[in-house]
Amino acid sequence: MTNFSFEQLYRFTFSIFKSMGCHDEHATTATKTLLSADLRGIDSHGVARLSGYVRLWEIKRVNADPQIKIIHETLSTATIDGDSGLGLVVAPFAMQVAIDKAKTVGTGWVSVCNSNHFGIAGSHAMMALQHDMIGIAMTNASALVAPTFSKERMLGTNPIAVAIPANKQPAFVADMATTTAANGKLEILQRKNEDIPVGWAQDKDGISSTDANIIKKQGALLPLGSDREHGSHKGYALGSIVDIFSGILSGGSYGPWVPPFPAYVPMSEYQPGKGLGHFFGAMRIDAFRPAADFKEHMDNWIRRFRKAIPMDGHEKVLIPGDPEREMETIRMKEGIPIVDSVVDDLKKVGEKFGIDF
Repeated sequence: MTNFSFEQLYRFTFSIFKSMGCHDEHATTATKTLLSADLRGIDSHGVARLSGYVRLWEIKRVNADPQIKIIHETLSTATIDGDSGLGLVVAPFAMQVAIDKAKTVGTGWVSVCNSNHFGIAGSHAMMALQHDMIGIAMTNASALVAPTFSKERMLGTNPIAVAIPANKQPAFVADMATTTAANGKLEILQRKNEDIPVGWAQDKDGISSTDANIIKKQGALLPLGSDREHGSHKGYALGSIVDIFSGILSGGSYGPWVPPFPAYVPMSEYQPGKGLGHFFGAMRIDAFRPAADFKEHMDNWIRRFRKAIPMDGHEKVLIPGDPEREMETIRMKEGIPIVDSVVDDLKKVGEKFGIDF
């Protein structure tokens, strides 16, 4: 494993997006969005994904110069066609539309179709924080998840992120997959040649598995809760809500027909909608109560939860967003660790464009 500075990874990633045909503004947005995952410790969704975006571009499933446009809107809502652009670019555009609408009428809600993988959901939800707004972001994804009682993969990991500002305390940022574990965590363990914990996945017959490569063997990820006795029906329901809000509401694809992220996996011949779908919300706090009052009470909420008595063996109770915020501080100072297999992958990506990693 080797540490690279944020600046090193930024220059390389920006150059790759430029070589794909992105103009400066889109390449900048895509790079910042992608690297936000590495900074926050979500290694599965950072530069480790860069080669995947390149491969999707090579087979023309990603448009490096999209004409992103609003195809339907009201004062508080909009539907956006991403023109097959990088989700790393389309999603920030859509979130900004939601924020602009919230500035005008109090809340903004935006659905997106015809997009691609958008990185970490938290990055987009957090765009609302600087405007004294609550941000919400979610997306559907390629079907890797078996609903409760199913052998068949029907849903994606379908994450939900909610970012809520505070006053003197750091913002509350919940960013989570609706599965017990995101697929990226399996990929990390694959690179380390380690098993996954019980409850993350099942084999093609619906039997629990600890094989990190089980998805490649027709297995499936499990909804949050792992099994019915531990509430997997709730994780299944949450993933379904994300799929409906992101795919059906926007006119994107949904369920088992969502386009797969790996370029080598063929698209379903039947496509009920256009590309991946996302959904974003921005809520102006002063549309409900004075923002200063709300943020003071958020501080109070956060302080009290931090004082909750920890279980034996645990130093403290965490607030959603704490680990990622602390990791960002460390990695901006000490660098971002990249495992050898990802370094080799990035070198190969650079060679395609004559860029030295």
